[in-house]
Amino acid sequence: MNTAFIINSMWVLIASVFVFLMHAGFAMVEVGFTQSKNAVNIIMKNFVTVSIGVMCYFFVGYSIMYGTDFGGVIGTDMLMLIGKPEELNGISFDVFFFFQAIFAATCATIVSGAMAERTKFTSYIIFCLVATTFIYPLIGHWIWGGGFLAEQFGFRDFAGGTAVHAVGGFCALIGAYMVGPRTGKYRKNKPVAIPGHNIPLGALGVLILWFGWFGFNPGSTLDITSSVTIHSAVTTLLSGAAATLSSLVFCCLKYKNPDAPLTLNGALAGLVGITAGANEISYVGAVVVGLLSGIIMILSVEFVDSKLKIDDPVGAISVHGVCGTFGTLAIGIFSTNGGLLYGGGLKVLSSQLIGVMVCGITAITLAFVTFWFIRFFVGLRVREQTEINGLDNIEHGISAYINL
Repeated sequence: MNTAFIINSMWVLIASVFVFLMHAGFAMVEVGFTQSKNAVNIIMKNFVTVSIGVMCYFFVGYSIMYGTDFGGVIGTDMLMLIGKPEELNGISFDVFFFFQAIFAATCATIVSGAMAERTKFTSYIIFCLVATTFIYPLIGHWIWGGGFLAEQFGFRDFAGGTAVHAVGGFCALIGAYMVGPRTGKYRKNKPVAIPGHNIPLGALGVLILWFGWFGFNPGSTLDITSSVTIHSAVTTLLSGAAATLSSLVFCCLKYKNPDAPLTLNGALAGLVGITAGANEISYVGAVVVGLLSGIIMILSVEFVDSKLKIDDPVGAISVHGVCGTFGTLAIGIFSTNGGLLYGGGLKVLSSQLIGVMVCGITAITLAFVTFWFIRFFVGLRVREQTEINGLDNIEHGISAYINL
């Protein structure tokens, strides 16, 4: 057992713990950006997502994602990690699985926010089972597990801009559409703001997520000795900071005030935007990606809310789906390894476009089928009276806050 093996295994283990902490961030953002009467429901969904995601990925998901490739489409062995090797990619196999299992749960939790405040707890759990068992692992295999997108088309996604964020955002789009908007969200066909009850809590969640992203992106190198690791950390920092500023300035110009929720989401938009290309986009490129991500996110939120009439309480569709897609395509423009601005022509950009389209169509189709079956057999939405009174007391028998 050499020194590099020990050091890199330790690094990936530490990065995994960073990523695990992101679930606290997701929970705080979702709670803060929604109404107090649904806080317990949201906390429960986020806790259960971690548990279900890890278990489903252990039993089936890892096999589909990283098992022996069959036809470039799906993995076929290592159910419950039976037959696992001692090491993989220069680190302990068990550490590699730990890192990947936490990623799987992250994809599913994106959907929770978009469907918050009116979705049955049981229905969300069923979707989470399907997402972490099949949807995410299948698409992940195409990108990272030896599947056709990476091998035949040269598709690049360093840390999950598409595999995690865009796929989660596409599923969130379908889920929010099929469950319908919250009661009172639209009056005379115009959106009505339903403010979150605790913006400081949401801000704490964003900072926790930003912290966790330094495990999410740099950890994906699996090698602390590589120069790419620190490069990914710096691009992550720069893109998040640039997006925060661009969303802040854009809010002031467009809405005449520095909107707090949109600025907070701006930071997340920049972090999502750089995820796919954190390893190969220059520092200046990361700033540009961040600046554009913050603006694109705000325009997308308005489009989804006002034009599509899809109610997304936390902006998950725009932050993860739209910015994840943009960031993946940005590789074709800003990558120092064959990007359009670096003399590589359209080859990389076309590969990225094909990959995003394939993943998007697949995620949307599988999410639609899953939610349709759930709606038909179980039902997606709580009763109107339950929604009005709050999901906490009726679905969970307890309130998050005691009225003094």
